[in-house]
Amino acid sequence: MQIFNKIEPLRAYLRHHRDNHFSIGLVPTMGALHNGHLSLIKASRQVNRITVCSIYVNPVQFNNPADLEKYPRTLEADTKMLEEAGCDAVFCPSNQEMYDQPSTLKFDFGSLDKILEGEFRPGHFSGVALVVAKLFNIVQPDKAYFGQKDFQQFKVISRMVEELKFDIELIGAPIIREADGLAMSSRNVRLSKEERSRAVILNQCLRKACKGLRDGDSFSSVKKMVTEECNNNKIRLEYLAIADKHNFTLLEDVKNPDKVVILIAAFVGEVRLIDNMLLADH
Repeated sequence: MQIFNKIEPLRAYLRHHRDNHFSIGLVPTMGALHNGHLSLIKASRQVNRITVCSIYVNPVQFNNPADLEKYPRTLEADTKMLEEAGCDAVFCPSNQEMYDQPSTLKFDFGSLDKILEGEFRPGHFSGVALVVAKLFNIVQPDKAYFGQKDFQQFKVISRMVEELKFDIELIGAPIIREADGLAMSSRNVRLSKEERSRAVILNQCLRKACKGLRDGDSFSSVKKMVTEECNNNKIRLEYLAIADKHNFTLLEDVKNPDKVVILIAAFVGEVRLIDNMLLADH
């Protein structure tokens, strides 16, 4: 496995393989890897000759400086995991390499980046789009892999790919969960033992909500149930919402369960967690 900190040596490495008509898969990450990330590496390796994983904690997508500071950084453990998983190349640049001068470029995705994550993390998706566009330009992959846990992010990146005409196929992979149902997340390592035991409530709430909505309950009644469940377990609910899984417009109620995704964001202690489920799967 090759490890790159600089853009030009990575480009030279990939140019050689591209000249041999090898397909390239990219898995963008911010490190603190877990089995969810490794499932993306596996998916890429199944169809691409070369798999590249980027590890970069992108400062411009954090609207909260404290969150950026506390984000787990485990590069040595990450590279070991990637090598064992059969990854071909790792790109772990410095801030100076990715932003050699302060960036003033901003992305605006209309209503798509103003709701839910966009509302509570202003500027977040502009920062995500900027760094992903840079990675797409640097790596020029045939396919790029993202997890469903960041459902709205995948929609934003899909819009960017369409608008900027990137010749890249985006692959969305299912959420990988712990045995008790908690969605795997790099932020989970920041949970105390007691918080970790409470965090599973998010998954339980989503499952109950999916069942209620499929049984014909109104979204308002389901939201009330989830809010009470969170309050009873000292979880600060930031939002619970339902959206069309195709165009990501917010919905007031469910008319066609097969088209609906339900999304949640909440604080367990100081740690902010997100999760979602497709009603069609439950």
